[in-house]
Amino acid sequence: MSDAPEIICDIRGSAGFVVLNRPKALNALNLPMVRELAKALDAWEHDPAVTRIVVTGAGEKAFCAGGDIRSLHDLGKAGQHDEMLTFWREEYILNARIQSYPKPYIALVDGIVMGGGVGLSLHGSHRVAGERWLFAMPEVGIGFFPDVGATYALPRLPDHAGTYLALTGDRVGQADALALALATQAVPSARMAELAEALTGSEPVDATIAGFAVDPGPGKLAPERATIAHCFGAATLPDILGRLDAKAAAGDAFAAKTLATIRAKSPTSVAIAFEQMRRGASLGFAEAMQLEFRIVSRIPHGHDFYEGVRAVVIDKDQAPSWRPRTLEELDPADVAAYFAPLGAAELALGG
Repeated sequence: MSDAPEIICDIRGSAGFVVLNRPKALNALNLPMVRELAKALDAWEHDPAVTRIVVTGAGEKAFCAGGDIRSLHDLGKAGQHDEMLTFWREEYILNARIQSYPKPYIALVDGIVMGGGVGLSLHGSHRVAGERWLFAMPEVGIGFFPDVGATYALPRLPDHAGTYLALTGDRVGQADALALALATQAVPSARMAELAEALTGSEPVDATIAGFAVDPGPGKLAPERATIAHCFGAATLPDILGRLDAKAAAGDAFAAKTLATIRAKSPTSVAIAFEQMRRGASLGFAEAMQLEFRIVSRIPHGHDFYEGVRAVVIDKDQAPSWRPRTLEELDPADVAAYFAPLGAAELALGG
C-alpha cells in the first residue's frame, strides 16, 4: 500500500491546486477524495489569496476514469445501499458546488475523463483538453446511467450530440471535445505542465490559457454531425432507432454501427438515458442533480447494474445478460419509476 494521499489539495501561488493522485487506478474517485475536495473548495472560496482553482490528474493516462464502480457494486451486493447512496449524494453535491463556484475552476484534462471525472471537470468554468483527452459517459454499458450532471450538460451540446454520447457511450478526443464545447480550449500535451505552472501566477486566467491554446482541427465526428443531428433529434427513442435503421438500410455505415452499439447496451439504461436527455434540456442544474439522485436511489435495487459491472469489470467476459433483454420488452412504467419523487429522501442542495 502506498502512503501517498489519494488527492492533494494545496495552495500554489494564486491557485488552489488539486491533484487527483491515484494513477494506478486511473485516478478513480472515491468518497474520501470527494470529501477532501469539497473541504478545500469551501476553504478557498473565502481565501483572498486564492484567485482560481486548478485541477489535474496524476500520471499520463487519466484525469479521472470515473467513480470506483467496483466498490459500489460490492456494497450493493452486500446490501449496503445506504453506503452507496452516501457516495452518490456527496458526489452530486460536489458537482453542483463546482458548477456554481464563484472563482475560475480550471480542469486540465490530458487523458481519460469518464463518469465521475466528467463531474469534476465539465461543470467548471474552464475545461482545457490535451491531445490525450478521451471523453466518454459509458454508463449504459454497465447497467447504470450518465450521471454527475450529464442530465444538464449533455442536452445542451450542439446537434443533439449529447443524446448520441449518452445512448452510445462513444469516446471522443480533443478535437471533438472542442467542437462540441465539452472543452473550452485545446492545448498540446507537451505544454500542459507549463500551463499548470503559469496558472499559479497572477495573470488573468483567460489570457494565460490563450497563450497556450491551439486549433486541433476537425474531430472524428465532424463528418457524422448531420446524421447525429437528424437521428438523435427525434422526439422518441423508437423514432431515434427508426431513423438510424433507415440510414443504415440506405448504406450509412456510421448509422449501422451506432444502432448496433445502442442495441448492445442495457435496454433499461438506454431508456433512462433518453428520458434524462429529454427532461434535462429544460431543467436547471440543481433540478438535474435532484433528478439524477432519484434515479440512482433506485439503481441498487435493480438487476442490470450488478450484471453490467460483472461483465465489464469483474469477469470481463463482455457478455452481460440484461433484464429485459431488448428495448421492445421494456415496460414504460418500470422506466418511469426511476424518475418518481423521493419525498423526504430528495437530494438537498445548499441554499
